[in-house]
Order: sequence, then structure tokens, then C-alpha cells
Amino acid sequence: MSKHNESVDVITLIDDDGNETLYKILMTIDGQKEFGKNYVLFYPAGVSNDEEVELLAYSFLENENGTQGKLTAIDKDSDAEWDMIEEVFQTFMDEELD
Repeated sequence: MSKHNESVDVITLIDDDGNETLYKILMTIDGQKEFGKNYVLFYPAGVSNDEEVELLAYSFLENENGTQGKLTAIDKDSDAEWDMIEEVFQTFMDEELD
């Protein structure tokens, strides 16, 4: 498992009505070895550092040039995936607070 937070990357999600929303990527998680896919954690852009936000987590597949990809919801019943994501996130937060 590895994580990425070298720069603040952003993604744009488009809903069913064609509305675009900008999100900042907090981190990516390499889950290829464990689950055969990668994960991304992100939050709405434009929130202040002291504001509480809900993180979104999805699995993803990048296209060949790495500029776009497909996000897929993580199965709510996949305890092993959620446990891995939570563990990596908690380690990240512990490092950020030191």
C-alpha cells in the first residue's frame, strides 16, 4: 500500500444533470496487490482548513495518459477494503499531526 500527497490535485465530477463540482484529492492509495485496484480520497474544493468536511472514497482506473479515469463506488459490504482505506488514512492523519 502506498499513498500520494505530493501536490494538491483536483478532479471534477459531473452529476447526472451535467453539473460540475470541483474536488481536491487528499490522497490516493495503491491497492493493486490486495484488491486489484487503486483508491482515491477527496473532499469538496473551497473549504477552509478548519472546516469539517466529509471525505469521499472511490476506487479508480486511470486512462492511459493519467489525466482522466473512471471512479467506482466501493462496495459497502467490503469490510476488508474499508479497513485498509481506514488504516492508510489514519496513518496519514497521524503523520500530518506530528
